[in-house]
Amino acid sequence: MTDEAKARESAIRILARRDHSKAEMKRKLIRNGFSPEVAEATISSLQEKGYLDDRRYAERWAAAALEGGRCYGPRLRAELRQRGIDQATASEVISELTSGSDETETLRMLLRRRFPEFDPFTADDREKRRIFGFLQRRGFSTGAIMTVFKTVSTEFE
Repeated sequence: MTDEAKARESAIRILARRDHSKAEMKRKLIRNGFSPEVAEATISSLQEKGYLDDRRYAERWAAAALEGGRCYGPRLRAELRQRGIDQATASEVISELTSGSDETETLRMLLRRRFPEFDPFTADDREKRRIFGFLQRRGFSTGAIMTVFKTVSTEFE
């Protein structure tokens, strides 16, 4: 069996588990002992057949991240870039996925799910800082967090 055939088999096994970006696939193929040239040829072949698609991968990954509250905005863009998605595709996908949603509404849902007992008006400063930092690390803007902190207390009653 040729290196190309072995690389294609390896790539298909990798894709059977989950979608990957081109960059992730290249890293994995090289780590599995294939040359960069063979990895590139395999990736091109997989793209032609529709098995490997950065845009599809970015859409699925970003949708899952947004739904799960893992990240938002700049953090989401950075996560996609880290996974090998180019800046233009990442920005396009994020704007499509967040166009119909409101950052503060996403924040409210995440707060209700992760911190159901949290009330910013009765919470001590330490707890507020902890939750504020948690939300900032997820990529939410300071303004949106402050807005939600000001309005969220009445929603829990």
